[in-house]
Amino acid sequence: MNTDNLLVLQERLEFGLLRLVLNNPQSKNALSEVMISTLIDSINSASNDHSIKVIIISATGNVFCAGHDLKEITEARESEDRGDMFFKGLFDSCSSLMQLIINSPKPIIAEIDGVATAAGCQLVASCDLAIASDVSKFATPGVNIGLFCSTPMVALSRNMHKKNAMEMLLTGDMIDCSKAKEIGLINDYVSPDNLVSSVINLAEKIASKSSKTVAIGKKAFYRQAEMSLADAYKFTSEVMKENLLRDDAKEGISAFIEKRPPDWQEE
Repeated sequence: MNTDNLLVLQERLEFGLLRLVLNNPQSKNALSEVMISTLIDSINSASNDHSIKVIIISATGNVFCAGHDLKEITEARESEDRGDMFFKGLFDSCSSLMQLIINSPKPIIAEIDGVATAAGCQLVASCDLAIASDVSKFATPGVNIGLFCSTPMVALSRNMHKKNAMEMLLTGDMIDCSKAKEIGLINDYVSPDNLVSSVINLAEKIASKSSKTVAIGKKAFYRQAEMSLADAYKFTSEVMKENLLRDDAKEGISAFIEKRPPDWQEE
């Protein structure tokens, strides 16, 4: 199959893993209107596929994602409304993509081997986990061109120390993978040669768990984070009670007591 014209490649791997590959290196894998739409369709499809347990997002070329397509944005200014409707649609769609990543029942891992800037950095921050190569760099440089990275700010401020997020947003400076790990933007970094295997090992470990239980936990994690302490404990107590009533919890506890591998009843 000729994949040259596919914006997002799909690679099914063993153990229920799906790799989505941003495939427009000529445009630095920019989140154009079409790229966003394609990613939304791909993640929606994978989220409803019971055979898929973990989604990996990677990219071709040496730029993971350079954010929005500035040429596309500039062309939109030629319309009668100076791009007003296009800009609204673009940012609404991008926000929907980032929320879809959070709301998907599948854990989503960003695999970064290169540069991630602006909305590309937002994409990294929105993923549940992120592993980078040790040559990767990150920035929210919109302030340098008169366009503050306000939507990336949402993801960054929810995943990093606030002052570090603000420093990235106010300066537009590039940070390396070591700094990115230190401030919580990524989980870890490895050599480029070990990146794919490290991500797959992590994904396979997650895929070995009960996918129903993982989905319950992921949903609860993000919901409780927006609650007060008392409400969060009340909510998660109910979640744990309902979780215990499910067959997978019964099987997992029995397997632990009987010192045998659990037999998850996947759909």
